[in-house]
Amino acid sequence: MPSRSAVAVGVFVACAATVHASAPSLQSWLDGASNIEQWIVSKQEHLHTIPELMFDTPKTYKALEETLSELGISHRRPNSGIGLIAEVGSGAPVVVLRSDIDALPIKEIGSAKIKSGHEGVAHMCGHDGHMAMLLGGARLLHEHRDSLQGTVRIVFQPAEEGGAGGDKMVQEGVLDGASAAFGFHVMPHIPTGYIGSRAGTIMAGASILKITVTGRAGHAAQPHLSRDPVVAASAVVLALQSLVSRETDPLWSSVISITQMDAGSAFNVIPDTVVLQGTVRALDDAWMSTLHRRVQEVAEHQAISYGCQAKVDWREDLSPYYPPTVNDRATHEFAAGVASRLLGRDKVDAETPTLMAGEDFSFFTRAIPSAFMFVGIRNEQLGSVHGLHNANFLLDQAALKTGAALHAALASEWLQHLSNNSSIRGGSDEL
Repeated sequence: MPSRSAVAVGVFVACAATVHASAPSLQSWLDGASNIEQWIVSKQEHLHTIPELMFDTPKTYKALEETLSELGISHRRPNSGIGLIAEVGSGAPVVVLRSDIDALPIKEIGSAKIKSGHEGVAHMCGHDGHMAMLLGGARLLHEHRDSLQGTVRIVFQPAEEGGAGGDKMVQEGVLDGASAAFGFHVMPHIPTGYIGSRAGTIMAGASILKITVTGRAGHAAQPHLSRDPVVAASAVVLALQSLVSRETDPLWSSVISITQMDAGSAFNVIPDTVVLQGTVRALDDAWMSTLHRRVQEVAEHQAISYGCQAKVDWREDLSPYYPPTVNDRATHEFAAGVASRLLGRDKVDAETPTLMAGEDFSFFTRAIPSAFMFVGIRNEQLGSVHGLHNANFLLDQAALKTGAALHAALASEWLQHLSNNSSIRGGSDEL
């Protein structure tokens, strides 16, 4: 049986009744993005002022819908109300371009000239840039809609930052009939104008962890009359690190980070409980399952050894498990080839290192052949050097036109490629 990527790239679309204009050259996508650069930047700046969290993004939807309507691009909200979908072109095949839209509960303190208008909430992961890039790509594609050899489905997805909005949109059918999906994330460790991606696992799977250690309260001067959950919880934190250093293959990767410890309210009282919170990361589902089992065993037995009890909660109510983001090899090679011809081979790292961060585009990559790419925004002169989820995060706006042009080029080239019934040749100049 052929692989799903082989099936996707082998599709032949008979369009005898449809006459398409000649497809734009790759250079024309770059030129077009440069011509509308200030428009793209203005969209990013407006979206930056209205950051919203998780699924509660009414102002963001309004801004996106108004822009799409002004451009004359048809759009709709799914029945669930989760996300926004637009389409350019018509007929089969269908290719998906996706952007996340939610922000983070972080107070912005960076040097951006445009600041968040919502206190304590900010786009410190660059999703405002993702939306602006996709709006720019949508505008370019719409301007050349008569040349498209099928349909470009444009997806704006909420709740990437913990709510698994991607999973919910996939379950509702956003990928139905689609042959491939492409998504981007800005990255401050990659220079502006450069692109990174890789075949296979590009980002890790992620789980949220909460451990409640329960003991018996008492006076701090009489610890022998209590069961101290602070000492027990400290032992749990240390013991969990052995799961990475002594149980994970040294040639593999996993992360267990305990980032919060909530214990007591007085200096002279041993509390009843300590709450630990953090995250677990792994590069495949099987090892993540093993880590889940071992975290529970280690936490429970460490607590018992100090006369306490431990309860492990994976917080599925807050955020479902995000599986690893795995790029389909053939689709990745196609995307890297297009990016190389668009920007220059020296600007594309097709073997960028895997990141242990999580990403819910992973639900797209599980459903259909997909490629996720990193768009560089590092500019030391500008100060765009701080990491994602950092209150000082700053997006280099010069990267926006690159992302817009790449969105348009990937979608157009993919549809043309399928309509020609050719095989993927990655970076070859003939593609």
